[in-house]
Amino acid sequence: MNKTTQRSVLLATTVASFLTAFMGSSLNIALPTIGKEFAMDAILLSWVPLAFTLAAAMLLVPVGRIADIRGHRRIFVYGLAASMVSYLLALVAPSGPALIVVRVLQGIGAALMFATSTAILTSSFPPGERGRVLGINVAAVYTGLSVGPFLGGLLTQNLGWRSIFLFSSVLALVALVLAWRIQGEWAEAKGERFDLVGSAVYGFTVVAAMYGLSRLPGWDGAGLLLIGLVSGFAFNEWEKRVENPILNLGLFRRNRVFAFSNLAALINYSATAAVGFLLSLYLQYIKGLSPQSAGLVLVAQPIMQAIFSPMAGRLSDRIESRIVASSGMALTALGLGLLIFLGPATPFPYIIASLMLLGLGFALFSSPNTNAVMSSVEKKLYGVASATIGTMRLTGQMLSLGIAMLLFALFIGRVQISPQYYPAFLTSMRTAFTIFAALCFGGIFTSFARGNMR
Repeated sequence: MNKTTQRSVLLATTVASFLTAFMGSSLNIALPTIGKEFAMDAILLSWVPLAFTLAAAMLLVPVGRIADIRGHRRIFVYGLAASMVSYLLALVAPSGPALIVVRVLQGIGAALMFATSTAILTSSFPPGERGRVLGINVAAVYTGLSVGPFLGGLLTQNLGWRSIFLFSSVLALVALVLAWRIQGEWAEAKGERFDLVGSAVYGFTVVAAMYGLSRLPGWDGAGLLLIGLVSGFAFNEWEKRVENPILNLGLFRRNRVFAFSNLAALINYSATAAVGFLLSLYLQYIKGLSPQSAGLVLVAQPIMQAIFSPMAGRLSDRIESRIVASSGMALTALGLGLLIFLGPATPFPYIIASLMLLGLGFALFSSPNTNAVMSSVEKKLYGVASATIGTMRLTGQMLSLGIAMLLFALFIGRVQISPQYYPAFLTSMRTAFTIFAALCFGGIFTSFARGNMR
């Protein structure tokens, strides 16, 4: 592939990665403001980020398969267009439930991008350069996470939370123009059949399990979780029999590097995705910061991620990914452990240092782990591998937010967070960070167990 096309691919996917990360991190800062405007309780407010994650996760695998058949560039462009439209719709959302519906549409657009961007990058660059370009792509994600809290707080405080969506729609338009210029489709599975039944069962499984988790500790939540488990078993049995499955489960059985790298990603995202959500509430409710000031504190973590991700990607081109990624997992566990001790009087240098350590650990883990997944499969499976790693990321995010929601339900209940509930909020937050640190500690061994690639 010529250098011009490679640059176009890298630029388009980088802008798209920045956009999705910026949207998520900036909206976290705006959540308390949104909750006040629409009088949303803690559980309903949690659905603003969760609706996006749930919609994206349930569609990622089917969309990845469609992209292998119809072409990655085409699906990528559709995702950018859907995201831009959804951002414009958010500008006129009249209520909390309406905003959650719009967030579902945003999740659909994100699924179309998540399932294709990594596959396009991997197809466009030779193996010796993949770690570098994946590192740049991951750095774009973390740059979006870095800018999001500060700019999101600035926009929310001065122009209102809807201005975040206006700014994001402009970025989506820029990325759409860049993506339209890319030449090539990368349809390695062209002509194969799409597994519609498997896609439906997979989507139902994700919805039942995640909505059930949000309804715990009620009996309806437990029932939905059980239905999700049964549906998951049915999906597994169906995929064994279908000729062209949407998710090649044999990869998990036969490919040790692929299986353990994806499991490590699931654990890492399950332990870290809710950190920004919880700390945004903590800094504004407990520490009394404005959205803009809270954003300045939270920016410490993604800045470290943006700085060190390209370096980690280059390292994974030269030494075993499991060494770099496992070291990152260990640092992430340590950073989460430090957050367990947050309280009303915790000094800001302690909070910032904990976030910086967490950011360094995640930077060392993410791009080497992605490089390991993509390099462990043959070219015709790039779409499947890209969708699978994306699914692990979003499923982990769902589980992380689900744990936070469950703890809110147990310790706070379905009420708006107000001063009399601050002690209960702190208890739920500390419990969450304890669970996350334990998960990440176990993930160190999972990451190291993947074995050598070279």
